[in-house]
Amino acid sequence: MRFKVLIVEDDAATRDAFALLLELQGYGTALAHDGAEALAYLRTHAPPRLILLDLMMPVMDGRQFLRARRSEPHLEDIPVVLCTAERQIDRAAAQALGADDLLQKPVDPDDLLNAVRHYG
Repeated sequence: MRFKVLIVEDDAATRDAFALLLELQGYGTALAHDGAEALAYLRTHAPPRLILLDLMMPVMDGRQFLRARRSEPHLEDIPVVLCTAERQIDRAAAQALGADDLLQKPVDPDDLLNAVRHYG
């Protein structure tokens, strides 16, 4: 396994597609349905090398997750790539929220793999 990526996505088809693509390339994956589940995972497991984070989710959305992450210093160094269908979000806005980068949905598989290689 190259390294682990935490995929935080409420849409099961998207989450599973991301996981399958990464696992076929030799990456480990952990899956969370929302930001609250992701925080619970991060508090109880070894940190992943990268977080792929949906912006619009129930329970705790991506914005709330990024705010909560700031209050936990051991999580701040994990790169986060936002994956969103929100068209008003650009790379600068994603970075202002606390993410490192942005991928617009539908995410091109090559773009996803390039981001994972770059930030992992």
